[in-house]
Amino acid sequence: MQLQQNISLKPFNTFGIDVSAEYFVELEHAAMLEEIANDAALPKQVHALGGGSNILLSKAVSGLVVHNKLKGIVIEKEDSEHVWLRVEAGEIWHKLVMYAISNGWAGIENLALIPGTVGAAPIQNIGAYGVEAKETIESVTGWHWEERAFIDYTNADCNFGYRDSIFKGRLKDKIFISSVIFKLNKKPTFHTAYGPIQHELERMNIAELSIKAIADAVIAIRSSKLPDPKKIGNAGSFFKNPAISTEHFEMLQTNYPGIPCYPFSETMMKVPAGWLIEQCGWKGYRKGDTGVHEKQALVIVNYGKASGEEIWALSGEIMQSVKERFGINLEREVQVW
Repeated sequence: MQLQQNISLKPFNTFGIDVSAEYFVELEHAAMLEEIANDAALPKQVHALGGGSNILLSKAVSGLVVHNKLKGIVIEKEDSEHVWLRVEAGEIWHKLVMYAISNGWAGIENLALIPGTVGAAPIQNIGAYGVEAKETIESVTGWHWEERAFIDYTNADCNFGYRDSIFKGRLKDKIFISSVIFKLNKKPTFHTAYGPIQHELERMNIAELSIKAIADAVIAIRSSKLPDPKKIGNAGSFFKNPAISTEHFEMLQTNYPGIPCYPFSETMMKVPAGWLIEQCGWKGYRKGDTGVHEKQALVIVNYGKASGEEIWALSGEIMQSVKERFGINLEREVQVW
């Protein structure tokens, strides 16, 4: 185990925030987790780091940062209709999506080009264009720091919700996810009704619908409106899409006839956070090196040397303005260290 001290985390987070980690180690094998737990000389405070695409570093990180580099995709079992894949948590999510598509396995094609690693998928219950990771996750395996053992969690155990799971709640900071089993379909069910997918498929002149065509459409949509973190620092969608009561929505609709929405439940409607933020005039806003992306108001960006504190402060101003204008409380999706 190669332990490093006072290392800059700038290369390891897509916001490009330059803060240091007190201790840092790259996890190449799952067995190293037990080694770390049993090493009395190491800090007890441990931070799991994957692709760094959903975190905001607000200050120097105390304790030990464990960078998940676990790799591997294997078939656990299969039958005539499904295949079960065990995927190591350090695998790149988009690579898994492309691997599944190349083999004709359906279920995650709508989640193409979402940044980050596989280990983050169950924590965040990542989702896009009408599909969520929870629909394909069979189980999650993780190292429990207090129990000092690897524990398997079924889909039901994970307590999945909208961009939420038990790993963000009761088990936050207690579990280091090492692998995930996905149950994928050999016979696809296409999801094209959500958002602009159908329009993009038509624009691309797709004659025959397939999981690859859907993924290509999603990739084109995401590429057109979301900035590349390699060119400008960002963590993708900074806020969750809020769900409000039908009564609240109907009240807003009288003043904003064009307000977009998606049914969330029998009594709740989901409103795009990006639309709310844009209506408040934030799209394209810039102050110093922090700002709101010119093409997508849901994305806060770092133009170069913005600090985590500055980005956090801007997100707070945005939340306050949406609250004052629409009576809606936005919730940050990005995790803050």
